[in-house]
Amino acid sequence: MGVDDRIENTAEDLKGKTKEAAGKVTDNERLEAEGKMDQAKADMKNTAEDVKDAFRDDR
Repeated sequence: MGVDDRIENTAEDLKGKTKEAAGKVTDNERLEAEGKMDQAKADMKNTAEDVKDAFRDDR
């Protein structure tokens, strides 16, 4: 899709990094794991956007 999706993905990644850092500081493994999961979801969404862009560029 577009820039809006990329911005949302970046925001989700930053949220995940914040959660992960907070989990490390407070020794909260669950929060740290949630942060890593948020980052992984954002990475997958960005990869999907890259694939869409590649197909769009081929046309």
